[in-house]
Amino acid sequence: MKVVLAGAYGNLGADVFRALNKEGYEVVALDMMQRDIGVTDNYTFIKVDVTKPETLKGVCDGADAVITTVGLTKGSATVTNYDIDYQGNLNLLNEAKAAGVKNFTYISVIKADLAPKVPMLHAKYLFEEELKKSGITYVIHRPTGYFYDIIHVFSPMIEKGAVTLLGKKPVHANVISTEDFGDFIVKHMLDENKMYEVGGKETYSYEEIANMCFEAAGKEPVIKRAPAWLFDVLAFINKLKGNGKEAILRFSKWTLTQEMVGSTEYGDMSFKEYIKENFK
Repeated sequence: MKVVLAGAYGNLGADVFRALNKEGYEVVALDMMQRDIGVTDNYTFIKVDVTKPETLKGVCDGADAVITTVGLTKGSATVTNYDIDYQGNLNLLNEAKAAGVKNFTYISVIKADLAPKVPMLHAKYLFEEELKKSGITYVIHRPTGYFYDIIHVFSPMIEKGAVTLLGKKPVHANVISTEDFGDFIVKHMLDENKMYEVGGKETYSYEEIANMCFEAAGKEPVIKRAPAWLFDVLAFINKLKGNGKEAILRFSKWTLTQEMVGSTEYGDMSFKEYIKENFK
């Protein structure tokens, strides 16, 4: 069975790639650049730019399924989430339809339909809607977040000795490892018109996560609270600057103030143990 994997060398994409390879699938790996992820056989790499449809011509020919992890996760002054998450994935979907692909899997974010003012979510929701009406059998995954994302946010604050959380009420998340999530994606890529809100098996408040990080780092916990509207001010300032950071700030505010708990719990990896390993 031949599977096209877009975003094959990103953090999540690499774990999906490894899961596909482990199961013996033939993979067409699409990305802007290639790196060593430990996969050495049964795949073809094609360099693409999803914002340029001409680079996608023929990539889906003969494929049984497409999986896309493509999305803009960093601030950019030249492209937006609507260019990548929406239009880029739409370009790939159109190519898949033209090639007669039967199954299409898209990686979105939990609650993407509830945040029209957050570009990193709204662009994904718009693509979800395009996929649903495309006629291709689809699977949409809405993960809660990933182990490494939380550590990426908390580590610099732990290093400085204080963690700042937004708002007064506790919010919770059951983030999942990309290894476990990659396995889940591959297991369900042939499901028929399904949406999964996927998280790990451990649910913690952000305060609990901060305390675990401090303990793992061997530091006394210092947790501060800031008003959520502060991020709106910062987002507005960065919008005026045109530096591309507005979308990141709006997404950060959303994830730190919303319950991010998926109804589908999956995986063997422990977030608590992951935290301990990362701060060793």
